[in-house]
Amino acid sequence: MHGEAAQVSHVIFGWDPFWVSTALFAATYVAIISDRINRAIIAGLGAVLMIMLGVLSQQDAILGVDFNTLGLLTGMMVIVAITRRCGVFQYIAIWSAKRVQAQPWGILLMLSVVTAVFSALLDNVTTVLLLAPVTLLITAELEQDPFPYLFAEIMASNIGGAATLIGDPPNIMIGSAVGLSFNDFLFNMAPVIPIILVVTLFI
Repeated sequence: MHGEAAQVSHVIFGWDPFWVSTALFAATYVAIISDRINRAIIAGLGAVLMIMLGVLSQQDAILGVDFNTLGLLTGMMVIVAITRRCGVFQYIAIWSAKRVQAQPWGILLMLSVVTAVFSALLDNVTTVLLLAPVTLLITAELEQDPFPYLFAEIMASNIGGAATLIGDPPNIMIGSAVGLSFNDFLFNMAPVIPIILVVTLFI
């Protein structure tokens, strides 16, 4: 990494590109952790400084943008906004609870499966955020501790999100980097996901 960075000769003041980029990276993360400024603004400012200081050229910066991932995130945001307004997540969660006749263990299984399925098709964090309020409502009605249900949903969302190329942003980034198609990713990951989910829920 140090050798590659040293090849860039346009860094101002003759500074070492490796240390300039490292300092900017660290400063960006410190600013993000402080949570005083919007994270998108901080990240954008860090990227601009990388170009202004000469660590990256404008062409290299553009080539470093994964437009497949950006397109995926944009599309998912639109779909999630529509389904949230329609109440799809809430309807399916309540329907699942009714199907198992409000049995606590059955509800945990059903909500976990629903979370895993939605996470395979949409962003897993958003899925949990949309299902969590319904889960809290159901557990309150049944006078159950919501923690096991929420914990199971979090685990299921991460497992389900690994099933498809669109289940999680890192998936599309990996797929784009190595040239995996949607079916390639699905055929390699989907068969083991149900097994992992079952093992996780019953441990």
